[in-house]
Amino acid sequence: MEAFLEILKIVLPAAMVFVAAYIILKSMLESDQKKREHELKKNNHSAVLPLKIQAYERLVIYLERINPNTMVVRVNKNGMNAHQLQVELVKTIKSEYEHNLSQQIYVSYGSWELVKTAKEELIKLINISSSKVHPDANSSELAMMILNIAAGLEKKLPNDVALEFIKREASTIL
Repeated sequence: MEAFLEILKIVLPAAMVFVAAYIILKSMLESDQKKREHELKKNNHSAVLPLKIQAYERLVIYLERINPNTMVVRVNKNGMNAHQLQVELVKTIKSEYEHNLSQQIYVSYGSWELVKTAKEELIKLINISSSKVHPDANSSELAMMILNIAAGLEKKLPNDVALEFIKREASTIL
């Protein structure tokens, strides 16, 4: 029994030292891991932030460019008929949208959905306007119809709604 107590006197303090060392080492390693993860996130954030800002900028430019008031004036050329203008307007909206598809990676789901909705609603506005004008009519008639319908809407244009949302969202990341 005395031998057991002597062994216990040696083993018990050694076990306590081992447990204490284990706990201290474990907490140090966890702390170090958390620091590394935090640094990685910080570096990642600093690398991604400029890309996010650039994505918001590009989407703002896109939404401004597809605004009916500016797009109709920019796309309409002398000698075009209404059908040609309709085709060019829809082609412009779709082409610029496709050019900005990759931006959805950097913006929220809500922002991207509003951009898609703006695209679809403006194409619908152009097609509705086109249905009210003879295809062979002068392009200025279609241009006026688009501008009149856009001005007569009781609510904001979809691109303006998306623009406001994106500006608010972008201001939160800065």
